[in-house]
Amino acid sequence: MKKAIVLMSGGMDSLCVLAIAKDLGYTPLLLHIEYGQKTKLREKQAFDNIAEFYQIADEHRMNIHAPFLGKLGGSSLTDSNIPVSKEGLQEDHIPTSYVPFRNAHLISTAVSWAEVSGAERIFIGANEEDSPGYPDCRPAYYEAFNNLIQKGTKEGNIEILTPIISLQKREIVQKCLDLKAPIELSWSCYES
Repeated sequence: MKKAIVLMSGGMDSLCVLAIAKDLGYTPLLLHIEYGQKTKLREKQAFDNIAEFYQIADEHRMNIHAPFLGKLGGSSLTDSNIPVSKEGLQEDHIPTSYVPFRNAHLISTAVSWAEVSGAERIFIGANEEDSPGYPDCRPAYYEAFNNLIQKGTKEGNIEILTPIISLQKREIVQKCLDLKAPIELSWSCYES
């Protein structure tokens, strides 16, 4: 039985990579991290609804609280004093919604669980279309992180997979439809 950690925010991108992981024959272990984001309650509801839809056993679900990211501030997703920016996907600057180095913390948690659980793959819904604003959504970032994992884990056999990194948003929607993923259960909004 091959297992994979799926980083699951409850949004459409993470839903899509969960559907892909299942389609590839992985037993998914769902990891949801509350880091002080304004929409944490709604995201957790989406996570729970999606996990129920796919009948993911309780022992294959983990919800981690990492409030330090919110306490650090610097992002409109975690700081009520910073309004969520309305930038488009084609902007070439980092938007206010960027949470400094967030994905490194999320992935590190996933790697730790992968080592304990025996999972050799980690699926994340990183999308390069977001990369003009989010430096942690670029392919080079994941290549570097995979090198770090190879050198910094006991077996060195864990790999991050980013199956939607090069897809446009309309292609992600189509992939969800093709895999019969319940898009209606997802939540992809930075505000309420």
